[in-house]
Amino acid sequence: MDRWYFIVRVAVDTLGAVFPRTNIVTPELSHPTQDELQTLEQWYSEGRRLALATVIATWGSSPRPVGSHCVIDSEGRFEGSVSGGCIEGAVITEALEIIEQQGEGRRLHFSVADDNAWSVGLSCGGSIELWVQQVDDVLVEQIAQINQALLTRQSRYLSLSLSDQPAELWCRDTVPVPLQAHIDRLSASQQSVLLDDRSFVRSYVPAYRLMIVGAVHIAQRLIPMAQAAGYDVYLIDPRRTFATASRFPSVPISYDWPDEFFERNPLDSQTAVVTLTHDPKIDDPALAFALQQPCFYIGALGSSRTHAKRLERLHEQGLAGQSGRIHGPVGIKLGGRTPEAIAVSILAELTQQRFADKVES
Repeated sequence: MDRWYFIVRVAVDTLGAVFPRTNIVTPELSHPTQDELQTLEQWYSEGRRLALATVIATWGSSPRPVGSHCVIDSEGRFEGSVSGGCIEGAVITEALEIIEQQGEGRRLHFSVADDNAWSVGLSCGGSIELWVQQVDDVLVEQIAQINQALLTRQSRYLSLSLSDQPAELWCRDTVPVPLQAHIDRLSASQQSVLLDDRSFVRSYVPAYRLMIVGAVHIAQRLIPMAQAAGYDVYLIDPRRTFATASRFPSVPISYDWPDEFFERNPLDSQTAVVTLTHDPKIDDPALAFALQQPCFYIGALGSSRTHAKRLERLHEQGLAGQSGRIHGPVGIKLGGRTPEAIAVSILAELTQQRFADKVES
């Protein structure tokens, strides 16, 4: 197979040199779902007066997780959500007062037991606590640094003081020693935490990515599903006739061999790799590379028999100790055999793996 692999690879690369690769797309640097932070930076540059609301604690049923943001301007326009719409009206009223009075930050609490629970919409049960603060030059500069760090796939941690002291922004190397254990847990779970009655730490981590190897019919179904689920998706396939913009209009495409693409676009713990070609000359190099990286999910399409042969080849490359990380056959067993059903099973399994630590806890 090594001889044929070399011949095919040279042939494909030669064709790529003869016929310009007009559809190669370098992945754009992107944020995770932090549109409200980008909006905050943009609105402030336009001279708007702003407030930022942050969920700092929840109890029981809550539609939005701890760390959720909502940015509000002096006209009542807002971006983001702290409750999925339940209490935004009340929060905006408080934010407008803070902006108008240039006042101190406010700690707000809403509960289903409150007399106004129905009127503000928190009728689903549970309680939620928020910190609403005026946006100033210092906070905007910190948000700008967070946005820039996320573009380069770096994590940042923002410590918000709940007593109107300036916020502090940390990277992993500048976290105060007493808080390093907390930050380690935040890095692992990508969550935020109320440290005590005076401070709240919000973690910002790079976007989750899905690298799909193979421009096949299953990829046509999987790509829009994964994008809707919040993944940044990239398609890699050296076969030009498969990977065309007409077949895959909404995703960055690379005609590189997957291992070459991964070499230039490092795989991290926020990245999943799924191989779909059924062709060892394309899938095996991708899997071999991914197994040596901290990807949170690696999946490969194929039957149990195909997967067994795949593992034999990877073991010959010295990857026996890592090959158990591959989910093969890829996807949870839903029973369906259509491209749509297989795509759903793949997305379900990689998302289950993504949140495995939360499920176990």
